[in-house]
Formats: sequence, structure tokens, C-alpha cells
Amino acid sequence: MPSAHGRAGLVIHYMQKSHVVTLAQPDSDERVFLRIVETGSLKAAAQQLETDPSVVSRRLAALEARLGQQLLRRSTRGSTPTEVGARYYEGLAQIVAQQDALEADVAMAADEPEGHLRVTAPPEFGVRFVVPVLEELECQHPRLSVELSLGTGFLDLASSDIDVAIRIGTLPDSALRVRRLGLVPRVLVASPAYLKNHGTPKLAADLSTHRFLGYLNPGASPTLRTKTSEGQSREVRVPRPEFTVNSIATLVRMVEAGRGVFLGPLWAFAESLRSGRVRSLLADHDFEAYPAQALYRSRRYVPAKTRVFIEAMAQRVAAEESLDAVG
Repeated sequence: MPSAHGRAGLVIHYMQKSHVVTLAQPDSDERVFLRIVETGSLKAAAQQLETDPSVVSRRLAALEARLGQQLLRRSTRGSTPTEVGARYYEGLAQIVAQQDALEADVAMAADEPEGHLRVTAPPEFGVRFVVPVLEELECQHPRLSVELSLGTGFLDLASSDIDVAIRIGTLPDSALRVRRLGLVPRVLVASPAYLKNHGTPKLAADLSTHRFLGYLNPGASPTLRTKTSEGQSREVRVPRPEFTVNSIATLVRMVEAGRGVFLGPLWAFAESLRSGRVRSLLADHDFEAYPAQALYRSRRYVPAKTRVFIEAMAQRVAAEESLDAVG
């Protein structure tokens, strides 16, 4: 029975001998023998292999010498297998066919996403941007299935069996590989009703008197980093949020209802800004944007399912007006 040893070849046990056969090479002695039998002569085989008949004859002689058997009967009319040659041809042809099919399957797997893709992403960002990408990939690649876990915790990808983690913001140091997908611009917003009751801040310093809402983040800083239209950096301390929740959708609703001021992702408030339900504050300031990143395990070979998903996410971010693509 033959046993595979990767692309280096196959080990064939035949007639009490063991020989490492580099069948992957199109001009191996074994494949030359197959070509002779299939074409009927050394001359015809040489024409197909685009070489000289004397080269084909030497390759055949080397194979027969190694096996200690005459494999072909030569005549002016052509070459026909001996009894042992016919047995050898039948078994060798099956092995070569299996190897060719295996290599074709492996080569296709290198470029065709397949298997089970496991992704984790922040809940609302994931629903808005990750789910459409995964749905499209699943439709495009029938051999791919997907699993999306929505959450913000920093997971151990290996122990959680996660292929890719989409994360927004500053990341802790780790051995994971990181692909920067783009930036998530942030906007300072409040509703017209809130501004009517509490006044519209004209300067960054005016924010100290306003009621803030916050997104639940243990590492959040009470300092807002901004840049003026002239490019000057500013750090502004703001009051502690009077209401904090880990739901962007809830914060959008609360801002629209006039409950307070919030510095949040532009993508979440784009429609509210267009409709006038909320207004942008300090529009002459640039608030610090958060990076959107894909994290995946460092390994020598990155599966096609991982590579294709990350590239599709980068394209999705680049196509979204409320996000900034990586330059």
C-alpha cells in the first residue's frame, strides 16, 4: 500500500522493494513510463513530453534497472507492457490519479474558503457591518459556514476557537496578528430640545457644564482629545456621565430624547444627523477616532476563510461613508 509523504513523493512498496517516487514531477521515471504505455511508443511519448526519444529510453531503462524487471517489449511497431509491466502500470496509474486529485483538492482549498469560520465582534458594530459581510461570503462559498459571537470582551482566540476578532479602539499587547481595517470617526451630539434647554456649547471649555451620557467602558478616560480646525490639539475634561450603558442603540435613543450630550461613533448617528433629530456640536473640532481592527492568530499558514473575510471587511469599511478607510 502506498503512503503519502507530502509533495516530496510517495513510498511505493512493490515486489519486496521500497522506493521513494517523486510522482509530483511531470518528468519522473514513473510518469514517463505511464506516458509510454498510454501513447504506445517511446517516440510518441517523447513528442508529448517535448524531449528526445533517447531521453525517454534512458528514463525507462533506469526504472527497469531499479525495479529489476522488464516493463515493456519494444518493437518497430511500438512498445507494449510485459505481464509485470501491465500490473505495474495499473497500480501506478491509480496512485498517480489519486495524487493528482489530492493535489488539485489541496490547491483549491488554498484559495477557496471552506470549513467553519468563527468570528467575534462588538454587538452593534457587528450587526451593522460584520453580519452583511458574513452573509455574502456564505452565499458566495458553498463550502463555508459561519458563526458570529457578539461581545466586547477580549477573548483568547486559541482557547475560544475563534478565527477572527473584530475590535474597536486601543488593544492590549498580545501575540495576535492585527490588520487595521480603518477608523471609526466620532461625533459630539445632542438633540435640538436638549440644546434649547441647556444652551449650545461654543467652546470645548463650555462642555464642563453639560450633562453627559456614556458608553460603558472600564478603561474610558474622562478627557476628550480634540484638534481644532487649525490643527491645535486640545484635551478637555468633561463631567462624569450621569447615565452609562453598553448599548449604542440605547444611547442614540436617549440623545434623540434630549437626555444629554454624547461623544459616539459617526456611523451610529449618521441618520439622526441627516434627519435633524440630533445636531453635531463643536463642528470645528476633530475628535479622536478609534481604530477598527481584525485580530487573528499568528501562524505560518493563514486559512483562506480567514484571509477572505478580513479582506472583505476592509472593503466594507472602505465603502462606508461614516467610516474612514486605511490610507
